[in-house]
Amino acid sequence: MASFYFLLLLLVSATTITASGVDLCTDFYSCTCPNLLTIVKKGVAQAIRKEPRMGVSLLRLHFHDCFVNGCDASILLDDSSNFEGEKTAAANNQSARGFNVINDIKCSVEKECPKVVSCADILALAARDSVLSIIMAVEDIEVLQLGGPSWEVGLGRRDSTTASRKDANNNLPGPFLNLANLTNNFANQGLSVTDLVALSGAHTIGLAQCKNFRAHIYNDSNVDPSYRKFMQSKCPRSGRDNTLEPLDHQTPIRFDNLYFQNLVSKKALLHSDQELFNGSSSDNLVKKYAANTAAFFEDFAKGMVKMSNIKPLTGSQGEIRINCGKLN
Repeated sequence: MASFYFLLLLLVSATTITASGVDLCTDFYSCTCPNLLTIVKKGVAQAIRKEPRMGVSLLRLHFHDCFVNGCDASILLDDSSNFEGEKTAAANNQSARGFNVINDIKCSVEKECPKVVSCADILALAARDSVLSIIMAVEDIEVLQLGGPSWEVGLGRRDSTTASRKDANNNLPGPFLNLANLTNNFANQGLSVTDLVALSGAHTIGLAQCKNFRAHIYNDSNVDPSYRKFMQSKCPRSGRDNTLEPLDHQTPIRFDNLYFQNLVSKKALLHSDQELFNGSSSDNLVKKYAANTAAFFEDFAKGMVKMSNIKPLTGSQGEIRINCGKLN
């Protein structure tokens, strides 16, 4: 019998959430699409039941959307004659996943509430539901979800009418950045060092490609020797660039605080992750989260609320896409 993870439900904001001077409301669709939350939650659960890795993919998709030009679902757009989209940016190409899941959920929403709910709001809800810490039964089938906190999702975003590969390449943080560059990258989005460290804890789940951690395990000095040897057996000095390895080998699909314990032990897979614990001011936050799961969950939830509210399009801005990958 599978063991059940306990749910830590953290409600970190009120019904009205202010984003860039604009109010998003948790009950925005209460009259126009009252079953929205149920539809999204069911769609996410079904996707994770088929492939547990999809949970982190949906979370990452939301992150990579918000950090380009705000949480506007621009990452979901296919290339058009007017722009090169974000799907093929360096951080997304052959890496970003979950587009079909969001489109499937959107189709279900459209059947019940046509032309009402934005793809940007669906993506924000899907990210939250992916992280929720529970094993639940959907149609009598156990569904493994990821084991983390929940948070209130303000709604009322609209979808962008353009996308930018250039902006994605410039704005998305990469695995080779040092702490100063990471701090500046997050600050450009209105996020603090606490947000940086807490949100980096999402790397307690998911996978990374050999090409993105090779330099760290062969060249950096702040790597535990036994971990270095183990990872070098998985990722040679050349070749096997796309080989995938868990960011957290201990509990790769459970959302917990072992990521931070790994940082303290110098067992981070990525250079950018180990930068958070490398003799700097962020060390204390890492040690705090390594010792206190509840503190990590609380700050992660607060950080997700802030990130989800980066420069939303509201009112008459943008559009409500019918197909998340194409303009109307």
